[in-house]
Amino acid sequence: MLRDTMITDETEDTRTHKVFRALQNVCREFDLSVPIWLDANTEEFKKHAKTRFRSDSFLDEIPFDFLEIQIIEEDNGEII
Repeated sequence: MLRDTMITDETEDTRTHKVFRALQNVCREFDLSVPIWLDANTEEFKKHAKTRFRSDSFLDEIPFDFLEIQIIEEDNGEII
């Protein structure tokens, strides 16, 4: 792992909007272009609440193998 970060979004927005906003924030923090969601990313995210964006998802060259995002939801202090 080269870098990691955690984004917290406690707004009343939809989960989808929160995910897209978090991805934009991560890319801004890491100085990356926002990746394109491919069908494989969407399916993987639906099944596992996480996905990996590889070089074919980015318009620019990336200096790493992949960018992985994962949703961690908390309920009553427990991570689900």
